[in-house]
Amino acid sequence: MFGNLGFSYIGFLFLVMLFIPNIIWSGKKPQGYTAEKENKVLLLFERSGEALTCCCSLIFSDFNVHEWTLWSLWLIAAFILMILYEAWWVRYFQSERKLSDFYSDFLGIPLAGATLPVLAFLVLGIYGKVACMLIAAVILGIGHIGIHLQHRNSIV
Repeated sequence: MFGNLGFSYIGFLFLVMLFIPNIIWSGKKPQGYTAEKENKVLLLFERSGEALTCCCSLIFSDFNVHEWTLWSLWLIAAFILMILYEAWWVRYFQSERKLSDFYSDFLGIPLAGATLPVLAFLVLGIYGKVACMLIAAVILGIGHIGIHLQHRNSIV
């Protein structure tokens, strides 16, 4: 339920897929972006969720590929969500990089830049049957999606 301790190369790969576009984004932020008025409670959830999700991703070997069963479809689903996240970033970097581009939907997924990675880690937690990851992803989702929703509502 809480997972088997050990390095997860799948979790590491997910974090690489998460961090690379975010590092690039730090130099290509949308015009007019500011984090000054973010809700402090949501920010606490976001930061806590980020730390917990990163730790869980790396320290539970349950996320690694084991024998292929029907349950492995959860891992495939998690990877599809991360690939969609990468595709959303490609679209963002090719856009005019306005706030509306950053808080956009993608293939019918609202606030895709925030929603897709949260869903990917949630599904990864289901695949690994790791309760800590499920909790971490929910905490992250409350903060991260909440902050993105707050920002999007302020530009509408």
